[in-house]
Amino acid sequence: MSMSVMTNKRNEQGHLMIGNIDAVRLAEQYQTPMFAYDVSAIRNKARAFKSAFEQAGVNYEVAYASKAFSCIAMVQLAHEEGLSLDVVSGGELYTAIQAGFPMEKVHFNGNNKSRREIKEALQAGIGCFVVDNFHELELLEEECNNLQTQTNILLRITPGIEGTTHSYISTGGEDSKFGFDLFNGQAEEAVAKSLSIPAIQLQGLHFHIGSQLFETSVLTEAIATLYRHIEHWHTLHGFTPEVINAGGGFGISYTRCDEPLEPQAFVKAIVHSIREESGRCYLPLPEVWIEPGRSIVGEAGTTLYTIGSQKEIEDVRHYVSVDGGMTDNIRPALYGARYEAELANRVKQQDEKTYAIAGKACESGDMLIYNLPLPTVNSGDLLAVFSTGAYGYAMANNYNRLPRPPVVFIENDKHQLVVERESYADLVRNDRPLEKE
Repeated sequence: MSMSVMTNKRNEQGHLMIGNIDAVRLAEQYQTPMFAYDVSAIRNKARAFKSAFEQAGVNYEVAYASKAFSCIAMVQLAHEEGLSLDVVSGGELYTAIQAGFPMEKVHFNGNNKSRREIKEALQAGIGCFVVDNFHELELLEEECNNLQTQTNILLRITPGIEGTTHSYISTGGEDSKFGFDLFNGQAEEAVAKSLSIPAIQLQGLHFHIGSQLFETSVLTEAIATLYRHIEHWHTLHGFTPEVINAGGGFGISYTRCDEPLEPQAFVKAIVHSIREESGRCYLPLPEVWIEPGRSIVGEAGTTLYTIGSQKEIEDVRHYVSVDGGMTDNIRPALYGARYEAELANRVKQQDEKTYAIAGKACESGDMLIYNLPLPTVNSGDLLAVFSTGAYGYAMANNYNRLPRPPVVFIENDKHQLVVERESYADLVRNDRPLEKE
């Protein structure tokens, strides 16, 4: 079970410990709301994925999917752990450049890359593009010719297989905005076209089933389906994939009901399936790439809030409001994501009531947790919401002109501010007053 959800440490004062640091002390120094990351948990997950590939005995790349959480310090941490980097925008690429990340280990994903983004990525010398559609392929050919350069690509294939997850984060089915469809001829046309462009080197294929996966069968089914087409493309076009990228989406534990698989289980299933299918088709074993994001940083993150007002409606609900909400964690409002939490200043005291945790944004739907057992709550208590390391800060917003929270990294006995809290001045920095006549 998740370290974040099930085995939180506490000190003699009954306070939650994040890493080796008292959460109450963190809140006093950095104020709330704030994101706190246990860096050792990030390192351990990254190393677990790499170790699984080493044991499997294949050439591989583990690319951190930075859309889960991107800042300069996080990208630097990914580099320290020997990861590659998956980016999906010019902004994420710029962050990687500012972090000094080696560009040859950057993969550029996304379904609507602009000409500017493509040009900037080519000029930066990134390792490969994951090409999503014919429009991108045309832009990439034009910009390669304009810059008199070449680039490597993977083609993103939609295999027509979906994982058991929310429709908003399911990406592998036929009705998806992502990728070349495998069954209507798009994928084969993309292979043929890519092979015909001198400035483009088709390295291999990419697929991504969806997010928060708790099973390996959908991945192995997608690989088997893909290889039936690879076999045909090899005969027809002489195409031999050097790389198969199985994407990410590996599930984590948000609540006690979640039972995620260990990294080794996913890697073992993916490698075994690719090895079997390659052998069946008499093709050489390609490099195996994956791009985990949530599974590397999700459980490492905790959000700390201060409790403010309360409203009890007898026989209905007891609302407790915190000083953040959908502006720092939009996932519950967006697709009903569930979390668990504790009072960080009174960890493991006896639960006495069930509360509904509300955010402070002016929206009835700004609810973080609807049914949370806690000790009797007082104004000023510190609430810790667990497993918020992925898609919390990354999707944070300024609704109601609320400043985005800071991010703090904790490792061993040290803590460091890696993203400053936004100020009110930051909120109006790009505003321009009306011009007077």
